[in-house]
Amino acid sequence: MSPLAEAETAAPVLTVEGLDVTVGRSVAAVRDVSFTLARGEAVGLVGESGSGKSLTCRSVLGVLPQGCEVAAGRVALSDTGSAATDLTALTRREWNAVRGRRVGAVFQDPASYLNPSLTVGRQLAEQLRVGRGLARSAARQRAVELFAAVGLHRPGELFHQYPHELSGGMLQRVLIAIAVSCEPELLIADEATTALDVVIQAEILELLRTLRAERGLALLLVTHDLAVVAEACDRVIVMYAGEIVEDGPTAEVLAAPAHPYTEALLRVASLGDWGRRELDTIPGRPPETGADLPGCRFADRCAHATRECVDGPIALRTLDGGRRTRCVRPASLAAPEGAAR
Repeated sequence: MSPLAEAETAAPVLTVEGLDVTVGRSVAAVRDVSFTLARGEAVGLVGESGSGKSLTCRSVLGVLPQGCEVAAGRVALSDTGSAATDLTALTRREWNAVRGRRVGAVFQDPASYLNPSLTVGRQLAEQLRVGRGLARSAARQRAVELFAAVGLHRPGELFHQYPHELSGGMLQRVLIAIAVSCEPELLIADEATTALDVVIQAEILELLRTLRAERGLALLLVTHDLAVVAEACDRVIVMYAGEIVEDGPTAEVLAAPAHPYTEALLRVASLGDWGRRELDTIPGRPPETGADLPGCRFADRCAHATRECVDGPIALRTLDGGRRTRCVRPASLAAPEGAAR
């Protein structure tokens, strides 16, 4: 059974319901975000910078930047045979039993998340000693095994190397080894392949695919690259100006988008159209964070906008097959060219 098929029948590992995140006193940066993530499933969060995707992930991790807070909603982490844990209600001490153990994270620029004065092996061994209670010798042996598992050559020698001695791709593999060392249920990868060349990027995506297959790891992948989503994700969630505007199986969304913003992102990305000489753009710019707009937040950049789009709020509606879109005319957008509408 494929990871997506298993995900459709499994209880969700992560449930996000009605998440609102504010910046400063009351500026809404994320609004009413809801989605689930099942065991073994990979979900991509995409959108322009400032769309709210990283704030959503950092809410799940409990590491929002200073001045930001979860103003409403629920983020629940489920465990087999026990009640779900509401992550938004945890104290700092309670987070220590979740972050790094049940939820792992990998970020862009891995060197900034590693201590330059300690060998990478010592840093991984320390995580194993604290997170899994292993003795020093057992932690060292397990660290070498994990380095080998993530595709690092000569792991015994690498154990004694410092971050500055390793390439960017090797550092990302080290960070992944640390992130999965305590066998978490959920891995959050926030732009984890952005700074890598295409060959190393492909290797990292293949590694994440292997970890999902072998461990049933749920993956939440934040990226602006639709090619990465097409390669790595079962489902894609498209965010714009702090809201979810579309959600569905990756292949279906990329083949027939049901929201004009997704349509615009695909036009700009031009997946597979390597012969095109001129780059496309999306006219205009996103609204200011917290801007109070009565209707669709994408309306002033949308070629399909009508009076209905700006007169009042647009709900996130569910289409046939379970796809969701925040658009008043999704059927005409989602239908393939030439199909009956």
